[in-house]
Amino acid sequence: MREAKPGYIEVAFNGAIAGIPLDAQFSAPAKGVTAVFGPPGCGKTTVARCIAGIQRLPSGFCGVDGEIWQDETTFRPPHLRPVAYVFQRPILFSHLSVKRTLLYNASKSRATLIDFDGVVKLLDLAPLLDRSPSHLSGAERQRLALGSALLAQPRLLLLDDPLIVLDRAAKCAILPFLERMREELTLPMIYICHDMADIERFADYLVIMKHGNVTAAGPLHVVQSDRALAARDEAAVCVDTVVGGYDGRYGLIIVRLRGARLLIPGPPLRPGARLRLRVAATDVSIARDAPRASSFLNVFPARIKAFVPLDEAEITLILALETGRAGVPLLARITRRSFDELGLSNGMDVFAEVARALPVSPPERLLITPATPVGDIPQKSANMRNEPN
Repeated sequence: MREAKPGYIEVAFNGAIAGIPLDAQFSAPAKGVTAVFGPPGCGKTTVARCIAGIQRLPSGFCGVDGEIWQDETTFRPPHLRPVAYVFQRPILFSHLSVKRTLLYNASKSRATLIDFDGVVKLLDLAPLLDRSPSHLSGAERQRLALGSALLAQPRLLLLDDPLIVLDRAAKCAILPFLERMREELTLPMIYICHDMADIERFADYLVIMKHGNVTAAGPLHVVQSDRALAARDEAAVCVDTVVGGYDGRYGLIIVRLRGARLLIPGPPLRPGARLRLRVAATDVSIARDAPRASSFLNVFPARIKAFVPLDEAEITLILALETGRAGVPLLARITRRSFDELGLSNGMDVFAEVARALPVSPPERLLITPATPVGDIPQKSANMRNEPN
């Protein structure tokens, strides 16, 4: 009989629901945000509903942080699973104010994750407390739905593409709150999503689905370098870095990436702050030898792990940056002519020249406050390239 591992969310659903086949198996950390990505109809929502117990496959298995919710002999109904489900369109009572809606959910469970005041502060709901849900915008309704879900004190939060019905402005308004939830709460989340840009912004772990099957699963940056995603036009890899200082003379943020450093243009940020950067495949070029003089500030020794032909003109290289004990994945989009003229092949050592690395979310919350003089920020020279920590 299968056991549930502490510290992990384990899923194995095999069968068919309403004639639609499903074969979804993955194991993800019971912390942070696990995103499930795929085209419409691939089975993402079905997996979420099976985890919540709303739908049942008799041969399924679901274990969360050491507890078995479903196996051959066990099936916990939805009301016995410590899970909160946030739908694409929130189900709210129009006759209750925002405050009464939150208090209604808060009264059902003892506060172990977050209390009423904590939710109001976390989701900035104070200005909305006396209003009716029917008088809220789409983004405000989702914030209320998130607050209600949190006050149920769940051990797992399921987010079923909660931004899909929002326009771009509303999405931009609510994404910072999702980021804040990830940073401030010790609550694992499964985020069903069809938009890779949202996933890049705040997911930690990524599950790819297609035609009811899980085709890849792992840490975000690892799955992004999978062949399937590397072949996309907008292929990119996200890397999590730490702010190490600021070069005030040239307006460059110095960030640490394992054994290497990057220089990116921008305002001074708090030293020690975590900053996720997106490096698009089209912003990386390749050299066989270390350039002696170059306009590229960020040049790293790398190894070619694989390559994916795109069309008659271009190829995507899957690289591992040699920045520490484990290589950091990176992608490079080059022409077939460059590939042939440089004589590139799998396993070859090269140099990756990174033209641009962009923060995936606005870094305003990481800015140095006006009370902190720039002179108090650790200053370092820009004349460095991959020097050790």
